[in-house]
Amino acid sequence: MLVAPLLAEGASGIGALGIDIGSLIVYLVNFGVLLAVLYFFAYKRVLGMLDQRSSRIKESLEEAGRVREESQQQQASMQHALNEGRQEGQRVLAEARQMAERYREDQQASARVEAEAFKESARDEIRQERDAALEQVRRQFAVLAVTAAERIISRSLDAGVHNDLIDEVLTQSDSISSSQGSSGG
Repeated sequence: MLVAPLLAEGASGIGALGIDIGSLIVYLVNFGVLLAVLYFFAYKRVLGMLDQRSSRIKESLEEAGRVREESQQQQASMQHALNEGRQEGQRVLAEARQMAERYREDQQASARVEAEAFKESARDEIRQERDAALEQVRRQFAVLAVTAAERIISRSLDAGVHNDLIDEVLTQSDSISSSQGSSGG
């Protein structure tokens, strides 16, 4: 609508488009001054802020990378320590099993030794009791033999023959008891 009246007035060139050249020059000068002011006063600050922000972001990324590496190292070290702990636990468990097995074997050996000692002690005691019983039987036999011989001899023999008979009976008694002890033992 506005374009039609301008064309009707016979404007030519830029004026035909509705652009005032004087205003355009003022606008261009204002824009140039604004650019110069912004360039000298604000552009360096804006670039500085952008550089600071860029460097902070870069530092944050580097820090995150470093933290990630440290985390991976710590995780690896913890895994290594965990593996070492497992191995140590298995080694301690194996040692405990070996010690328990040695203790059991020692106890069995000790029990065998004690049982053998007890058996040997019982055998010795039985031998002593047998020998004591044989000795007692021998004494009683000797007493009985002497008593019987005294009765028989007192009726028929004199004292010298009597003593010879007693010695002979005792000698025979000793040989009988020793042959019984060696065959019975």
